[in-house]
Amino acid sequence: MIPALSAFGAGLLFGIGLWLSGMAYPRKVLDFLDITGNWDASLLLVMGGAVAVTFSTFGPLIRIKQLQFPKEIDLRLVTGAALFGIGWGLGGYCPGPAVTALSNLSAEAFVFVAAMVAGGLFAKITHTSGPGA
Repeated sequence: MIPALSAFGAGLLFGIGLWLSGMAYPRKVLDFLDITGNWDASLLLVMGGAVAVTFSTFGPLIRIKQLQFPKEIDLRLVTGAALFGIGWGLGGYCPGPAVTALSNLSAEAFVFVAAMVAGGLFAKITHTSGPGA
């Protein structure tokens, strides 16, 4: 029961942070990504905070061998990263903000999350164990 409450609390706090930062609004994200046009630098603080938390948390966990990552860059990794970037650039959402944006009750948020879930299920169904998997 306690782990579920902790996970809910962390998710709620994360969602509120995404909402307050403007990440639940795709126009703000797309303007941040458009560095040659109508660039909105306000999300730099959000990105800076995310990088600071990542380095301060994941760095020590990697050093004490609590987290391990594959050392090879393979086709699956590159394809996944490319699809993530294309989806983010076209839709203005990445997974966390997309779920948060469902509270806007916009059709585009629901379509994006449905496509994201379908893509995840497709990847899980087609994933096979073995080298590079």
